[in-house]
Amino acid sequence: MHNTTELYSYPKYWAECYGTAPFLPTSRKEMEALGWDSCDVIIVTGDAYVDHPSFGMAIIGRLLEAQGFRVGIIAQPDWSNKQAFMALGQPNLFFGITAGNMDSMINRYTADRKLRHDDAYTPNNEGGKRPDRATLVYSQRCKEAYKETPVLLGGIEASLRRLAHYDYWSDKVRRSVLFDAKAEMLLFGNAERALVEIAHRLAKGEAIEEMTGIPGTAINLKALPEGFREIDSSRIEKPGQPMAMPNPYANETECKTAEPVAVAQPIQVRPSRHDNKSTVVRLPAFEKLRNDRILYAHASRVMHLETNPYSARPLIQKHGDRELWVNRPPEPLSTKEMDYLFGLPYARVPHPGYAKAKIPAYEMIKTSVNIMRGCFGGCSFCSITEHEGRIIQNRSQESILEEIKAIRDKVPGFTGTISDLGGPTANMYRLGCSDPKAEANCRRPSCIFPGICKKLNTDHRHTIDLYRKAREIKGIKKIMIASGVRYDLAIESPEYVRELVTHHVGGYLKIAPEHTEKGTLDLMMKPGMGTYDRFKELFEKYNREAGKKQYLIPYFISAHPGSTDEDMLNLALWLKANDFQCDQVQNFYPSPMCNATAMYYSETNPLKKVKYKGREELFVAKGERQRRLHKAFLRYHDPANWPLLREALIGMGKKQLIGHKKGCLVPPKGSQEEQAPSRARTSGRHSAKRFATKHPRQPDQRKGERQEKRPPKSARAASKPGKKPRS
Repeated sequence: MHNTTELYSYPKYWAECYGTAPFLPTSRKEMEALGWDSCDVIIVTGDAYVDHPSFGMAIIGRLLEAQGFRVGIIAQPDWSNKQAFMALGQPNLFFGITAGNMDSMINRYTADRKLRHDDAYTPNNEGGKRPDRATLVYSQRCKEAYKETPVLLGGIEASLRRLAHYDYWSDKVRRSVLFDAKAEMLLFGNAERALVEIAHRLAKGEAIEEMTGIPGTAINLKALPEGFREIDSSRIEKPGQPMAMPNPYANETECKTAEPVAVAQPIQVRPSRHDNKSTVVRLPAFEKLRNDRILYAHASRVMHLETNPYSARPLIQKHGDRELWVNRPPEPLSTKEMDYLFGLPYARVPHPGYAKAKIPAYEMIKTSVNIMRGCFGGCSFCSITEHEGRIIQNRSQESILEEIKAIRDKVPGFTGTISDLGGPTANMYRLGCSDPKAEANCRRPSCIFPGICKKLNTDHRHTIDLYRKAREIKGIKKIMIASGVRYDLAIESPEYVRELVTHHVGGYLKIAPEHTEKGTLDLMMKPGMGTYDRFKELFEKYNREAGKKQYLIPYFISAHPGSTDEDMLNLALWLKANDFQCDQVQNFYPSPMCNATAMYYSETNPLKKVKYKGREELFVAKGERQRRLHKAFLRYHDPANWPLLREALIGMGKKQLIGHKKGCLVPPKGSQEEQAPSRARTSGRHSAKRFATKHPRQPDQRKGERQEKRPPKSARAASKPGKKPRS
């Protein structure tokens, strides 16, 4: 296994003598002010430069600076030619390329492939400051500027495109971005370990071509390295043949610690038994995947088998006459390393070159604190697990509290409110597997679906204690929780729900049921609505105890693969029965690498065995009209959607749902509501009608309140200017 060196254990590079920069330089003038004649590393990013640990370029830049390297930043360069990429000169070691905190295509286009005209990571929210497929374009410009300088790709855009992948925007399978970008290496996941090792090895004079076995990296090879035995992915799970190994996506109830077994035939070996030091899994070649959607689903499924950082085997995939070699994922950072990373000397504000321009993404997170990384939820439509990993990486309580104090003391205009203590989720802090041996061999994509694993520690006491300690800090008036709460975990700790509701909800709490129908929820790898109902009961109970009126904001996804018109109708009827009117509606967005994207493209279910014959085929909403219909079901209350919904209901044989009777979804054509649509819309997305969960009161009490508060009709008329009461 690759030797893992702690981030803070490397000997410092000689350039540490220059000290810490107030901001990493973005121009020659700033370099000269620091006494630099050149940069060792230059980071090119699609985001504006904000020196804050919520921005990738700041974390990587400050980390390399702490290792003794001189790091420059080229933020949102003009990509029309190479000149902007030469602004800081030639780096001594390498260019580091990132599209930014968001995938550039998702940042620039809606789920309906329509152009966005804003960009939250750009000063004044201005759109168009980064190219499509920014990782690829930036890399090519760096190669034009300095052909011999190594280029390393990183960030979420590169991470999720490390293999041949389905590209939603062109509706085809594309090559690994490493080949199109013509870069030397791709770093995936949270890449601190790999990046620091590569920087020090390059600084010692080692050629990048020699760095073939670093976890968390993908490289371009001519042939299979010596000493490795190749296993074709079809021997792990051959499409159309019986599966000999345990199914890691089956409805397991617990993880089991692996025990040594004798190896007889390769096909009978459990996946965790193969030695990841000498065994590599061959995925189908790019040329095969682009013409075979079922084979693509198979490749996606096998790739998801190899994501455990401790037991995953390298992957190899042919692209033409070249081989793409993908090493196992990087090992998670320890708490001590996380503290080191988040304790670096960030200025915590945008670069002064932006003057008074507002950067919306910074404004949103400037008083928030990231307490952990990773997610073991494994939702099929989400790429967090594929990027950050399933094992939670935690900061210490002391480190988090120190950052809160730094926000209090350093952030301009701080009012005493911390906007969030969270991460990918709000309540996975210091949760994880209770059995290290099982964790090192486990292949489950989720620790909490279809049920919570018996080996998973779900004790929220560390989070509760953190909340309480944070509230005690002098100058802190309120701490909000804005990260999404995993309510299926929260109900395991009613004390956590009480703490959350009593102290950390500012009127509204966002949670994500995503759907109501079991078939779709199973494909999403989300819990059923019974779990939501139990959380809702606790939420309302502790609201009453605290004497507060607070509401749940549910999030739902429309047009998810496997969700039929009937499923969306049932969801709409549930929303109407519960008096929910959702403004925030997201059509499914097929981002690269996630399981649901493989479902979308292949129209089959890769969570189960993939077969050419007898496979589980899925209905997938494709095309503008079909996707618009599914979104319209979620916004059943919007008169603009009623014509489309009426047409669909008639076509589905559900004409009885058109009308004014109880249980109807939309009013009939030409109704009074349609003539005066303003009456059907409630203004303000946070109106109680849209998101309220009703607090039970006695019917006679409600009636009495109405009679007491509502004056007689004659008095109401008299209260209006120009109106006289009738005699």
